[in-house]
Amino acid sequence: LDLGTGCGVQVLHLAGRAREVVATDVNPRALRMARLSWALSGIDGVDARQGSLFEPVEGERFDLVVSNPPFVISPRGRFTYRESGFEADGFCHDLVRLAPRFLTPGGTCQLLANWLHVEGEDWRDRVGGWLAGTGCDGWVVQRDVQDPAEYAELWLRDAAEQGTPRYRELYDDWLGWFEATKVTGIGFGWITLHDSGSLDPVVRVEELGQRVELPVGGYVDEVLASVGLAHRLTDEEVLGARLVLAEGVVEERTGPPGAEDPSRIVLRQTRGLRRATQVGTVEAALAGVCDGDYPLAPLLAAIAELTGQDADDLLVRAPDTLRPLIAEGFFHISSP
Repeated sequence: LDLGTGCGVQVLHLAGRAREVVATDVNPRALRMARLSWALSGIDGVDARQGSLFEPVEGERFDLVVSNPPFVISPRGRFTYRESGFEADGFCHDLVRLAPRFLTPGGTCQLLANWLHVEGEDWRDRVGGWLAGTGCDGWVVQRDVQDPAEYAELWLRDAAEQGTPRYRELYDDWLGWFEATKVTGIGFGWITLHDSGSLDPVVRVEELGQRVELPVGGYVDEVLASVGLAHRLTDEEVLGARLVLAEGVVEERTGPPGAEDPSRIVLRQTRGLRRATQVGTVEAALAGVCDGDYPLAPLLAAIAELTGQDADDLLVRAPDTLRPLIAEGFFHISSP
């Protein structure tokens, strides 16, 4: 399902990867333009339907739902292609809350979204709350944040209204509305929902401002699997796991020249999401020896002996220290 297909560009990518594609849009003109685009590209058989949100597909389920929705947040919906007319970021909220009803078991929903940063509220709680209770594993990534003035200028320029007689009026109206609703910024990113069938779904909300390897869709399943696995592993399962350092992870050490120990050790991914995280000497040592041959517990015992640490204490602390590194893809778990 391509919800809010617009000019139909996402169908061009979906056509070679799906047996059946349904595309919807509230705007009949958009559907006419999309059909023209598909015809020019030699794509036929797309089931195009008019309607808002999930109304055209009520009662149906899909393996994949994608959407580049009208996410622009404005005082009033003036342009159908970018604004829904819903209050604030309510359209993206409703889209996330409704999507799980239309996923097959194992299905995935992937969408772009804007969300508000409101004074006195953590944006992670706001957007994470959209996913809570959906029954799906979820992943929210904030890629950019714009201040209200910058945001208004961007979308007024997008509508070719910069320099027109109404520009000042529209600009003041937009900023006045943001001020009245105590908006401090507007976040942009993507939201993924996965119907994993778990009775203990996990939601990860994070900010990734660095460049990432594209397309993210090529490894999004791996990201979701790592987040879910790290969340559900017991302490005993972590200590019994055979860890493998992920491909492309490098180590960076910083410290005064000639110093016996570095003041800072960073593990950095050169592939995928290109995350970086500061670690201690134990995690760095594990990164150097984890190849999937041995369970974690004896490796930690050996590291404790080499570094003069208490082995029992290290075994108690290790699961909580390593879960984030597994969730973020620095380590994978190998089958014995």
